Amino acid sequence: MKKILSLLTIIVASIHLYSQNTYVFIGSFNRDKTTEGIYVYKLDTIKGKLSKVTSLKGILNPSFLTLSADGRYVFACTESKTPNAGSVSSFKFNPKDETLTFINSQKSGGENPVYVSAHRNGKWLVNANYTEGSASVYPVSEDGTIQPAVQNFQFAEGSINEGRQDRSHVHAAVFSPDFDQLFLTDLGADKIRSYTFDSDQKEPAQTAKQPYIQSTLGSGPRHFTFHPNGKFAYCIEELSGTVNAYRYENTVLTSIQRVNTHTDQYKEDFESSDIHISPDGKFLYAANRGFENNIAIFSILEDGTLKNVGYQSTIGKHCRVFDIDETGKFVIVANAVSGNIVVFKRDPQTGLLKKTGNKVKVKSASSVKIRRY
Repeated sequence: MKKILSLLTIIVASIHLYSQNTYVFIGSFNRDKTTEGIYVYKLDTIKGKLSKVTSLKGILNPSFLTLSADGRYVFACTESKTPNAGSVSSFKFNPKDETLTFINSQKSGGENPVYVSAHRNGKWLVNANYTEGSASVYPVSEDGTIQPAVQNFQFAEGSINEGRQDRSHVHAAVFSPDFDQLFLTDLGADKIRSYTFDSDQKEPAQTAKQPYIQSTLGSGPRHFTFHPNGKFAYCIEELSGTVNAYRYENTVLTSIQRVNTHTDQYKEDFESSDIHISPDGKFLYAANRGFENNIAIFSILEDGTLKNVGYQSTIGKHCRVFDIDETGKFVIVANAVSGNIVVFKRDPQTGLLKKTGNKVKVKSASSVKIRRY
């Protein structure tokens, strides 16, 4: 009996330790440096409850967050939606004392930065600038300091939607699973631009043998993600409310399917936003804003194609970004217009979501990232 009780104590302690070491980083369109711009919460992975541990002022409009591979540094697009401005910023997170400390900023190389990706080796950072359509590449020092950009790619061409595609609008910068390729989704030009990435070079990004993939005109490629097996990739298209599924082989993308993210009830104003795949590779999640404010849920078949299995309300307005924790147990949504963060528990068998945890208000929530330490 004593052995059983001892074993149960160890199990409970292990679960408690896990739940106390999963953090959620949230960005906000704060509009004012004197107000909080980045928040850090702790996630109770038993109940799904969020508890605030710290926040940071002194930065403006952090529109997107990402973390270094080792979790020591948080990188943010800052001064987004700020005329004639734009920057990328670096912060150090210490899970031991739960502090977030500003390190430095660099000019983003364009107005309105909206996406930033960190190379797994910790030496490079790439950001996407939406308004005039550009991307910049930065070296990163071992202490998390962002160095001045060594490359800046500017694009000009637009597409057929005069209101949204007057020119290039780069909305994401995503590395391939092996980090040897870089893909830029260009909402304005209806293209996914492709670069080889050699981290040992002073200018690591060079145009790939397939310079770009042309998406359907008027679709507006926004965010992009790879399947865990590295054989498939998926792009959410904001303007058409669709997901384009691609086969990925020898650095080349080939479209294999294009499906709607929205229900048949709506014919326009989809504003599809973010896309993620569960860690087990079985389900894909795609967020819609506009009238629907939901997440479309798809099962992923063996050939990489998608089958819709349901929808889940985001319980708020304008889900700009969401994230899935590394265990695949939780999905956390950042609703920008309603200013609330919602935690969902994910059923690993059906892929369906169920609200859990507590209500968390974050004004103009812009981004969310989950990280276990």
